[in-house]
Amino acid sequence: MDIGAAVFATPDTVAPGPLARLVEERGHESLFFTEHTHIPADRRTPYPAGGELPRKYAHTYDLFVALTAAAAATTRLRVGSGICLVNQRDPIITAKEVASVDHLSGGRLEFGVGAGWNREEMENHGTDPRTRMRLMAERIDAMKRIWADDEASYDGEFVKFERIWSWPKPAQRPHPPILLGGNGPTVEERALAFADAWMPNYAGRADDLIGRGKALQDRADRPIDLVLMGGPTKPAVLEKYEAAGFRRILFWLPSAGRGPIERRLDEIETAVAELHGE
Repeated sequence: MDIGAAVFATPDTVAPGPLARLVEERGHESLFFTEHTHIPADRRTPYPAGGELPRKYAHTYDLFVALTAAAAATTRLRVGSGICLVNQRDPIITAKEVASVDHLSGGRLEFGVGAGWNREEMENHGTDPRTRMRLMAERIDAMKRIWADDEASYDGEFVKFERIWSWPKPAQRPHPPILLGGNGPTVEERALAFADAWMPNYAGRADDLIGRGKALQDRADRPIDLVLMGGPTKPAVLEKYEAAGFRRILFWLPSAGRGPIERRLDEIETAVAELHGE
């Protein structure tokens, strides 16, 4: 089981490049960055975790700028989106960004995707929240076509383009791993349709996610990995996920300076060492 980190990278945080070097130097496998293009000032959608929306949500760096900085500063670390809000993005531009980061990093990109929760944010991008799941799936399908074909075209419900050329192609073929985020009741259907992995949020529900993950893999006609976002630093819980075949656990880092981040990495590494009897 691989161990990685995730962060809301903001100007208050160690910059993406130096942070990625630190995570790599300490032996972690991956670093994932979040995405919000903005937060509407008159937001009515409640924060899923309850209470006030943390300040970091409105202060994140652009996702692909952060990924590029992290990839350029490292040689082995896998860099990932956790998650890219595909239903708020132009698919031709996003396909180019994904392919460029994967190509420049030598095939180290993990493409985490999701539909998001902030309805007003979606609407500001022209996305109807009622059709966001279909829109996301179709945009991902269109991007797969761009990555695979020298001359791509697409004629869908939401995405339409005729005969385009787009290079570079991703270093990983046919494309970087697509990790589907989300815990909703229909997420398994979307994972089966277009993803290479399911990446749910932990949220204290170990047995529920483990059971759902096993059922998903049993239904799949191809290998589907399991990745846990926001894992706890509790060795007994981590042992359950490792035994259940989760390929990677990502631990949240604080949006803070080097001292708090290093203390958090110490905490993660202590839990992992205890898990493995070290």
